Amino acid sequence: MNMAEILFFGGGVIGWIIWALSVVTIGIIVQYFVLIRRANILPEEIRAKIEALFEQQQYREALELTGLDPSFLSYTVHAALREASRGYGAMERAVDEASEERTARLLRQVEWLNLIGNVSPMLGLLGTVWGMIGAFFKIVQKGGTPEPAALASDIGVALVTTLLGLGVAIPALAVYGLMRNRIDSLSSEAVVAVQELLSGFRGGHRKPSREPTPRAEPDAAEDQGPS
Repeated sequence: MNMAEILFFGGGVIGWIIWALSVVTIGIIVQYFVLIRRANILPEEIRAKIEALFEQQQYREALELTGLDPSFLSYTVHAALREASRGYGAMERAVDEASEERTARLLRQVEWLNLIGNVSPMLGLLGTVWGMIGAFFKIVQKGGTPEPAALASDIGVALVTTLLGLGVAIPALAVYGLMRNRIDSLSSEAVVAVQELLSGFRGGHRKPSREPTPRAEPDAAEDQGPS
């Protein structure tokens, strides 16, 4: 058997479970790299449209635009506009609440990678213990002097499952940390952009002529996936 065959078949049932978990991990990583990016959190095109509508005092149109767009930026601006009639302070509170809600939702999603990164080494350890138990029982069955070949398969299970568990955990935890940092960075940048867009409402310089009609909150970008 070559090394690839050993890694693929040498871990037994537990090894197959870890391989299946590795496929799930790759799918999650690809999904998050597509989902958690600037185009879905802070789209420049939408930001420019909102700014243009504010400059023209078309607040109703801005409310409708942000209500249809699923990005982090639009979700937060939409929440603020719905509170515009209550003053700038209420708009700021709405921004804080909406941004915290969306950030928490994104962070909860990437927690799956943290879970996989912690479970995978435990599965590897389970395989290690299982393999060593099998090896010790063979020693007992052979009266304490077994042939090395008789122990090789069980020791192989122990080592292969340990390697596979670490092979899944290391990239899962690495990407988890990367995604958390990306979420923190982009969400903070989006909040700053929202505050800049709404700065004209401070001191009553801008105020919609009538209270916007509340609309249903848009689905989260992470629920819909990339557009």
